[in-house]
Amino acid sequence: MQIEQRLASDLGINPGQVRATIALLDEGASVPFIARYRKEATGALDDTQLRNLHQRLGQLRDLESRRETILRQLEDNGQLSDGLKKELLAADNRARLEDLYAPYRPKRRNKAQEAREAGLGPLAESLLQNPSQQAEQAATAFIDADKGIADSDSALEGARHILIEQLSEAADLVESLRKMLWQYGLLVSRAARGKADPDSKFRDYFEYSEPVAKIPSHRALALLRGEQEGVLKYKLELPEGREQLGIEQILRHWQLRAASLSDWMQRTLEQCWSKKLQPQLETELVKRLREQSEDAAIEVFARNLNDLLLAPPAGSRVTLGLDPGLRTGVKVAVVDATGRFLEHTTIYPHVPKKQWDQSLATLAKLCKKHSVELIAIGNGTASRETEQLARELAKRETSLNLQPVVVSEAGASVYSASELAAKEFPDLDVSIRGSVSIARRLQDPLAELVKIDPRSIGVGQYQHDVNQQKLAEALDAVVETCVNHVGVDLNTASSALLRHVSGLNSALADNIVAWRDETGVFSNRRQLLKVKRLGPKAFELCAGFLRIRDGEEPLDNSAVHPESYSLVAAIARAAGLSQSGLLAKPDALKSLDPSSFVSEGFGSYTVNDVFRELEKPGRDPRPEFRSVEFQEGVETLADLTPGMKLEGVVTNVTNFGAFVDIGVHQDGLVHVSELADRFVSDPHDVVSSGQIVQVRVLEVDERRKRIGLSMKSERPAQVASERKPNKSAPSREQKPAHEGSLGAKLRAAGLGRGKK
Repeated sequence: MQIEQRLASDLGINPGQVRATIALLDEGASVPFIARYRKEATGALDDTQLRNLHQRLGQLRDLESRRETILRQLEDNGQLSDGLKKELLAADNRARLEDLYAPYRPKRRNKAQEAREAGLGPLAESLLQNPSQQAEQAATAFIDADKGIADSDSALEGARHILIEQLSEAADLVESLRKMLWQYGLLVSRAARGKADPDSKFRDYFEYSEPVAKIPSHRALALLRGEQEGVLKYKLELPEGREQLGIEQILRHWQLRAASLSDWMQRTLEQCWSKKLQPQLETELVKRLREQSEDAAIEVFARNLNDLLLAPPAGSRVTLGLDPGLRTGVKVAVVDATGRFLEHTTIYPHVPKKQWDQSLATLAKLCKKHSVELIAIGNGTASRETEQLARELAKRETSLNLQPVVVSEAGASVYSASELAAKEFPDLDVSIRGSVSIARRLQDPLAELVKIDPRSIGVGQYQHDVNQQKLAEALDAVVETCVNHVGVDLNTASSALLRHVSGLNSALADNIVAWRDETGVFSNRRQLLKVKRLGPKAFELCAGFLRIRDGEEPLDNSAVHPESYSLVAAIARAAGLSQSGLLAKPDALKSLDPSSFVSEGFGSYTVNDVFRELEKPGRDPRPEFRSVEFQEGVETLADLTPGMKLEGVVTNVTNFGAFVDIGVHQDGLVHVSELADRFVSDPHDVVSSGQIVQVRVLEVDERRKRIGLSMKSERPAQVASERKPNKSAPSREQKPAHEGSLGAKLRAAGLGRGKK
């Protein structure tokens, strides 16, 4: 009950929605299924809300499990008082729980424990209770050579160890210090000894300071990467004028007055703060900063992946895939309208062989033989040269109506060398598998990209620096959402695609493909129940997301779940049509009132969803396909000049801007400050991966292979000169440049990005 109330409060929904969702999740229902087909139960929570609830539920259950473990251990050890139990039950986060448990946690033998065993506990307590007394005098009574206490200094050293441990384990004090340090702390970095290279990508962090709570994720990850690589050193400090806040809070908590402290007690408190509490909290808060920054980076990656997976498909057309290369040639593969591999070859149109005319003849022959409509060109090395070849072919062979399109080949090499590709094409060379993948990803990006580990697709920000398990889980969730949002053709989908369908896994996906290979195509959804190990529960979860074209039941090619077929039958009767007639004449729905079909079995959400689906049954929710048109004659960085206007495609969106492919083998950066004429806080509000955009070249750095771009409208030069200068006073909290040169912007982001 406590977890349900906490979730409702955290997510801003009512406890009934939480209760129903938890019950469905615990029964094994997937997020896409709950979001699409159980809206009545959840109050129409969407995918994002459900995933947040699911994630938070796991966190709270882990917290409860840890709480139960601590309570049990304390009770078994006879340490659980009523007051402590009450505090532990009230702890609403892991940090508070561990703070309360800290004094009782089993410890390795330390100097404080040794001092207690030597009988110095009473001395430590006396000095804390009467902090103004002369410590040396009080310590003389505890000198005992048999216990290893040779003199008063030894006694006081032991007492200090005891006090530092005691002071640093006060839960309320630690919590208040944690909040104070997060609120006021500055993360200060400098170059490590001998690492102050002026050309280092981390040079903006050689003399850097920023409030730890306000550091953007990309800067935090850049700084932490620099520290991990041994280039930077960092420290969490209090700002000028607030250096004594830590000591002051310790005094306040223990009700001590600074003016009445003995010198010995003053030094003890200073050591408690500087050698124990501050380093301990620095480690904890930098970890918190890292986790927050990783979460932000993972969210960026997830949003980019979502945009890429839902990119418009070119459709079911025979496609020629070209994997460009120079010395090794251009690998060529033809796939039919369903993506089935037909034929392959290799051509050598570029240096060193320069077999241009021969290559054109070979491609023309293939295109005529297989009635090719699309040409997919990978955007790697020699892509622009190969695009020229394809465009010349299209001009020569006008009767074929060929459409050349440059597509991202990110991850194609990973797929080519994968076990899945080897199983799919055991007799094909790795390089040819890449050209097949390039052709297929033009036909349907989603169906092909799901075969690749999402982390290899290359649309992330600091993807190698973040928690890989969390990243994989987040990206798998995106793939699952996208696959089920679009729907899957049951008779053509690969096992790699089917395994992401709600209710299915790798084994069931393989079994579906095996059944299809042995028996033939599925003619209706109910045949899924004949698949090995696919029972009623899996059928319930997956059926609505699987499509069958030209099957026995027309509704099997729609998002209408089989459990709602009787509802469609009632709607068709009310319209005076058969079900197939209703699907052929969706305008007949306009004369019907959806609310009249609401019943105990079918709530308003389900009825309205069915009506919307019947209006356009089997529609693809992805946008209409359009390809980018790179400017002819602009193929390398040397061809770029400031002021040039170009069309490009967004390849990656980060917190600091967007990278755009303009066809010169090196993505340009549209910094967040150049995305629009208005202030932009989140680049995703303006652009998305795969989007075709118009950009203007700001600057080109050929040596460093960096391109600065803008999506702002052009303004007269005098406008810029009339802007008021920034008169803010310089501060110790200096941030890396954001509005300066392209290099500064990239260094501030901690990276530069080019084609791989």
